[in-house]
Amino acid sequence: MTTATTNPVQSQGLFADIFTNPASSAFKKWVSVINFWIFVSCVFLAGETVEPYATVHAKLFDLVEIAAVIFFSIDYLGNLYFAPNRVKYFFSFWGLVDLISILPTYLSLMNLTALQGTKVLRVLRVVRVLRVLKMARIALQQLSDKAEVGNPILTNLKIYFIALFSVVMISSTLMYYVEGDLYSAEAIAHGQAKLDESIKATPLPADAPPEAAKFMPTDPVSGNPIPEDKRFFTSIPAAMWWCMVTLTTTGYGDMFPLTFWGRVIAAATMLMGLVLFGILLNIVGKTIMVLLFGEQLTESDETPATREAILRLMVKRQWISQDRANEIELLSEDQIKTNFKNV
Repeated sequence: MTTATTNPVQSQGLFADIFTNPASSAFKKWVSVINFWIFVSCVFLAGETVEPYATVHAKLFDLVEIAAVIFFSIDYLGNLYFAPNRVKYFFSFWGLVDLISILPTYLSLMNLTALQGTKVLRVLRVVRVLRVLKMARIALQQLSDKAEVGNPILTNLKIYFIALFSVVMISSTLMYYVEGDLYSAEAIAHGQAKLDESIKATPLPADAPPEAAKFMPTDPVSGNPIPEDKRFFTSIPAAMWWCMVTLTTTGYGDMFPLTFWGRVIAAATMLMGLVLFGILLNIVGKTIMVLLFGEQLTESDETPATREAILRLMVKRQWISQDRANEIELLSEDQIKTNFKNV
């Protein structure tokens, strides 16, 4: 007697398909919408650091951020509601990424007194870039779903460019806020005001050079000064140029960090450049083998499917429910043979 004749996922309706059924058109359309808003929010996040556009179009930036957060909030709440284990999802890595992608904006809109006049708001603006990981997560899910992979080369290229975009956005944003924040207009004005107060309290010697009365930002770790001609990371788009040069040449080019943490970010970026270069070489090599030598895109000798893969496919095709799959996962081989002998 078989019990896998019902369709629990489909019976829940459109919203369940959007968040639980990768094979449905509703799910694919929603993924496209989320990817669009991730891309738009990242572009506007970079634009917020470019003057005078950030000041002139401040309302536009705010409206785009609010619109993006509305879609991200719906996505987060939907994933949380339809998760098999909501507590586990809430504390999972991807659950925390989904939460972090919306939390900074809500905290900023609440205008909490405790956040004013501190660096907390700037930190909250930085972590918004982690929403780009949502795009990487979706791409990885599609890659792991072999049934959805049509052309492996195109799929791998898609994964590569998403990974490249993610690395560029995260590295550039971190470099701007870690190093560029030290000589931003606000930091220079604040430092100069403190220096002026100090000079009023303790006047400089008469033979002091004019530069002594001018604020000079320094690396908080090493204490090394950052001269004006070495202040490269004035915006996220400027840092993106540095990031692309670093990723493709494993070197600094015409821009380089001076601070300790800036060099740490640069080292990590160079390592990621090597990884991305290796992935690209693999894709290019596979393409050449297909175009010039007629090699097949898929391997003829496939490795045996695991129990987890088989159960995932059965759930996807709605032959069994997720709860039933979890029960089967715990059974031994003999129990499975006995239970499915007459199916």
